[in-house]
Amino acid sequence: MKLFNKITYTIIASGLLFAGCNKMIDRFPESEFSDADFWNTETDLINAANRLYQELDANWVDNRGDDAVNQGGPDAISNGNRSIPNTSGDWNDRYDEIFTANNILEKAGRAQVTDAIKNRYFAEARFFRAYAYSNLVRKYSDVPLVLHTLSINSPELLMARTPREAVVNAIYEDLDFAAQWLPKRADLPVAQFGRVTRSAAWALKARVALYEGTRAKFHATAGNWQQHLGVAISAAQSVMGEGHVLFANYGNLFLEPGEGATNTENILVKIYGVSNTNLLLGHNNSRDLENGRMAPTRNLLRQYLYSDGLPAFTTENAPSTTRSPLFVQEGSETSYNTILDNRDPRLAFTVFRNGDQAYQGPWVPKTSLGARSAFAAKKGFSKTDQTINGAATLDRILIRYAEVLLIYAEAKFELNGNISDADLNLTVNALRTRVGFAPKLTNAFVTTNNLSMREEIRRERTVELALEGFRYDDLIRWKTAETVLPKELLGAKFIAAEWVGTNEASLNLNADKVLIVEPASTRQFRTDRDYLYPVPFNEITLSGGNVVQNPNWQ
Repeated sequence: MKLFNKITYTIIASGLLFAGCNKMIDRFPESEFSDADFWNTETDLINAANRLYQELDANWVDNRGDDAVNQGGPDAISNGNRSIPNTSGDWNDRYDEIFTANNILEKAGRAQVTDAIKNRYFAEARFFRAYAYSNLVRKYSDVPLVLHTLSINSPELLMARTPREAVVNAIYEDLDFAAQWLPKRADLPVAQFGRVTRSAAWALKARVALYEGTRAKFHATAGNWQQHLGVAISAAQSVMGEGHVLFANYGNLFLEPGEGATNTENILVKIYGVSNTNLLLGHNNSRDLENGRMAPTRNLLRQYLYSDGLPAFTTENAPSTTRSPLFVQEGSETSYNTILDNRDPRLAFTVFRNGDQAYQGPWVPKTSLGARSAFAAKKGFSKTDQTINGAATLDRILIRYAEVLLIYAEAKFELNGNISDADLNLTVNALRTRVGFAPKLTNAFVTTNNLSMREEIRRERTVELALEGFRYDDLIRWKTAETVLPKELLGAKFIAAEWVGTNEASLNLNADKVLIVEPASTRQFRTDRDYLYPVPFNEITLSGGNVVQNPNWQ
């Protein structure tokens, strides 16, 4: 059973306090709860802030990239065939979170507590406001910047979209305040594990700054990309000075042994619990993996290096100039496991091999149960969580120290056009050492083997963070989505003796007998449109037309 006094989600006051009435901006229902009876003590501030953690989106399933597919069929974002929604949680839910934060910032000052205590919970509110705006900006770019609660008659309800640069600056300001007043990781009581620390503030700032810097650089947009990358480096360095260490076992990092305060790789987690027999908050991730809601593709597997440190494909899923002699041509693969052999050890923690004990016994290649690629996701699968539908309690990691190291490496390289071996040892090679991957990334190795340092840093990010929800956003900021996403999605190779009970005639196979999960003919990416999400129709209508649609969405 897990500690659950970390963050208590079942606070009646916090549930009553934050009901909403408008899809862009909510306001407090004064007639249902008296503010005079609240906002008085530190307990009130804690209970109010708990709502921020309750609203935190876990983002378990992401099929927007080329790395995974869903049992339900093609993903409309991934294949470029989505339409403009009337409403969307991608917009509405983020503004619910912003309202919650703004409400705390306006009312917590009434509490009869010290300024230091007030600022602690102001800092939590500003962290989550920044988190919500970072998600909005990444999808929509310019969005209405609302830094206070609104009444039903507030003119800001009709406000236009705020320029991206101003929103990002507001994010930075919120995170700077949060880093100033949140506790250090080492000072956070064990009973409060799950609450944000200054490491979380700096890590989120580094994430936002890397995204903004590389997006501006590769999309050639207005804005000082060098400044953003400098911010990313500085913020990452601040996290690196907080005493975080990588969890020793990469596979267990995503399972029950990786939970809790003793694992300092975890920087921000969505807390679940207590147990499936005493459920307060649960999810369904392991059952979803069993049912193929995020089945890995061959496109993802091609990213992993071979045991000699050399690739076979680029991060854009094209044959690499230098190919490992360990690579087996796909038409010559003699078994399901051939593509999994002699690879970066992280692949074995991410995808089940044929014969591995998996969801309902040894894994057998198949496309039934929705595993459309015939590859089965292993990363984060918990046998304990699988037992009761909707009652999984494994925590969801949203920011971890490994990501911070990768941000530092990428930002260093993109800002300077080079990176030292010392910085590679501090970052990329530390991740490889953790999993026992002997080859190290050095400048000499890149030069000798005619590799690209940018390519290898991106590859490291792709495989370390595989199936954690980063791939699509990385393709967007690198401006490679237009190259990667229109390509066919591939699965396992069909070998009749291994695919027990599967009729070959029921499969769409290429000349190498590799499963074509989605042909290129069904996939597209419009460079004039698809780098941003469409704004929901209702947001445009409710603003009186002041919120305008993103380019070429009609």
